Amino acid sequence: MNIALMAHDGKKELMVQFCVAYCGILAGHVICATNTTGRLVMEATGLPISLYLSCNQGGNQQIAARIAYNELDMVLFFCDPANNAADYIDSVMDIARACDQHQVPFATNIATAEVLIHGLARGDLDWRDIVNPKT
Repeated sequence: MNIALMAHDGKKELMVQFCVAYCGILAGHVICATNTTGRLVMEATGLPISLYLSCNQGGNQQIAARIAYNELDMVLFFCDPANNAADYIDSVMDIARACDQHQVPFATNIATAEVLIHGLARGDLDWRDIVNPKT
């Protein structure tokens, strides 16, 4: 499975902790991330991660494009609800819309991310390989 990681500034450390905790599961999959989040996770876990631009420099659009081309099977985007800045809200909504349109599982907080990651480990998301076979 192809998994994208994103996190607002106030949630980057939580994303790192999450990835450290679930490194064993994530290691069996292909991971991409926006630049800063991906670098932090790589340094903490040693996982290979394809890096895109930082969110505010276009990384958000790069992830959205991969969703549109059915190249992602899951997106974990830890959002900071305390930050009401328009660009923070817009970044989440853009990714949420893309995931909804293309039936890509999407988590915006650690509770939902844990449900998805455990489902991934159990094979609950294997339907993505049937719906979107990799060529």
